[in-house]
Amino acid sequence: MSNDSTEENTDAWVPPPWEPPIDATEAEHLVGALNRMRATLRWKADGLDEAGLAHRIPSSTLSLGGLLRHLALAEDYYLTTKLRGEELVEPWTSLGRDDSDEWEFEADHFTAAETYAIFDEAVVRNTARIEAAIADAGGTLDLVAHVDDGNGNHPRLRRLLIDLLEEYSRHTGHADLLREAVDGRTGEDPDGDWVPAWLQGGPR
Repeated sequence: MSNDSTEENTDAWVPPPWEPPIDATEAEHLVGALNRMRATLRWKADGLDEAGLAHRIPSSTLSLGGLLRHLALAEDYYLTTKLRGEELVEPWTSLGRDDSDEWEFEADHFTAAETYAIFDEAVVRNTARIEAAIADAGGTLDLVAHVDDGNGNHPRLRRLLIDLLEEYSRHTGHADLLREAVDGRTGEDPDGDWVPAWLQGGPR
């Protein structure tokens, strides 16, 4: 290895656009971790048709399409109803969501393009909501959420993002098994220059 500090290191690792920062603020680290889990889940489900997204293994009722819709709904619920106290209405009313707890997991009537768009568009709008909430709290995660525990204790944005990250983490493990069952795809990171839709200007 050369000691010449001016020599270009062509083997230097270039992090993907969803990689969390090495050294940043608490807010940047937590949002970075969430973005990595969003990208990992989206890649695990990427490039499938309706049959692939609806595929289930014998021991579970979960599917990749159901996970995409579920996490899109979770993003909106955490960052509207829980954070701001806003009713969860659109786009879910127009999509036909009912009051059951299983609607998004069972709604296999959507096309693959529609399911991907439901997820991708939820990430875009909730990224904006997170940015606005952090700005409202002066660059921190200290914004007090609307929801409480029934005893008047309110979480802060920090707790909601940790809960959302936990939701992604557990379902990304499910997605590992489901995708392998569909076509054998395994691995931890996307291949090549794959980029999620919300980082390239629209659904892919």
